[in-house]
Amino acid sequence: MSPIENLSLTCDSANNTFSEGDTIVGMLSFNLTKDTKVKGIFVKAKGDAHVHWSEGSGDDERSYSARKRYFKVKEHLVTEKAEGNVLSKGIHHFKFKMTIPEENMPSSFKGAHGSIVYKLEAKISRKWHWSTTVEREINFLSKSIQHVCQIKCPQSGSVNKKLGVFSKKEVQMSASVNRDVCSPGDTLSAFAKICNSSSKSMRPKFSLQQRTVYRAGSATNTTHNTLFKAVGDPIEPNSEITSTCQIEVPRTAIYTIDNCEILSVEYYVK
Repeated sequence: MSPIENLSLTCDSANNTFSEGDTIVGMLSFNLTKDTKVKGIFVKAKGDAHVHWSEGSGDDERSYSARKRYFKVKEHLVTEKAEGNVLSKGIHHFKFKMTIPEENMPSSFKGAHGSIVYKLEAKISRKWHWSTTVEREINFLSKSIQHVCQIKCPQSGSVNKKLGVFSKKEVQMSASVNRDVCSPGDTLSAFAKICNSSSKSMRPKFSLQQRTVYRAGSATNTTHNTLFKAVGDPIEPNSEITSTCQIEVPRTAIYTIDNCEILSVEYYVK
């Protein structure tokens, strides 16, 4: 049985959120049930992006994957020695401080086929024993979105659609939103001017869509997720109205990601 118990990592941050150039201050704590010789102890911080998906089935199945390392910094809490270091029985606390590089890096993200994960990892190594490790994820908020703003949507668009079989009539629509950038928790105002020249009654539908594109070499995989949807009032045949909708951006929505080589996240109103 390992003499190392209650191994834990803590950070001096109320919301566990960091950005480029920030300094992570924390503590590694553990209890030893007896005097123990350790080879070394270190803690490291790192950020990695990873995507993976499969297409086809059976003999035709193909898998795609890609990885991107953004940074890794490491601090030795007990310098590694071949002869080892003896730590006494009892509770031990080791403070550490590491600075995240000042480079443009994407925010934390987890999706269907990939993720961008930043974390702390501590390891206690002992000769002739498996190393004892502990990990803690940290939330990373890129400075690139703090200056521009966070969720971007195209501001306008239009479409014509023909209905009917024997006598085709058009439905014309032009739509816009009152802003092209917003943050989680904000409300967008969407406007749709609709000319219903058909003989059918219809209802306008509004939605906020999240589009995520995963990339591995020349291959891509795109997913769509509906974050908000609503249905407007009926539009009678041969009439023209302007329909409005208040679109709520969920507080849990993640920010636009456009600075990662292997995945991107964007939003649009449909």
